[in-house]
Amino acid sequence: MLKFYYNPLSPNARRVWLTLLEKEIDFESVLINLDGDQLQPDFLAINPFHHIPVVVDDGFRVVESLAILDYLENKYPTPAMLPTKPQDLATVRMVQMVTANELFPQVISLIYESEDSPQFAQAKQHIDKVLKFFTGTLGDRTFFGSEQLTLADIVAGVAVSLLPRLGVNLNDYPQLQDWSERLMQRPAWQKTESSAEDFEQFKRRVKVLVKLRRHKLNQGNK
Repeated sequence: MLKFYYNPLSPNARRVWLTLLEKEIDFESVLINLDGDQLQPDFLAINPFHHIPVVVDDGFRVVESLAILDYLENKYPTPAMLPTKPQDLATVRMVQMVTANELFPQVISLIYESEDSPQFAQAKQHIDKVLKFFTGTLGDRTFFGSEQLTLADIVAGVAVSLLPRLGVNLNDYPQLQDWSERLMQRPAWQKTESSAEDFEQFKRRVKVLVKLRRHKLNQGNK
């Protein structure tokens, strides 16, 4: 049986968790506590970069969430979560990459930066740009690139669902608000939704990781 190494605090792990549930793939979940489990020899043997999520399927290991999603789509193609038409497939890939490269880093800034800082204001401006881009890309379709749920909806939906908790009002983007509500009504999304307590723990962890990373960068620049 497929093994899924995860922690519910991780948005990247939630992408995979949702895909497993939406595709109704049988799996064994392996909880990785992020206070040290990820640095233990047994886990480092699976992923030397000590990140989650990881899946191991029939002895085949896959790391990095987007790679895992592609693997699951190809190994377990029903229900299909990637369209076949070139423009629709490009839409899905584009939304995935914009989420990873343009949206999620700004989510981190909203968590880490103080609300009166220029960096916080810049992050909100950039998020506004991304959400307007998503609105135009979604158009009048039910999901990104399709009338059925796609991997783009999973990747973008996980990130967008964090925004109202960080003070971004989705009512300003009515098409995205409706799209997000459609996602949150699905059983898999309700099952994987983090509690308020878990979200606060996630924010605390982000702040620690960003602080450590900046410290390492400062040390490296000396």
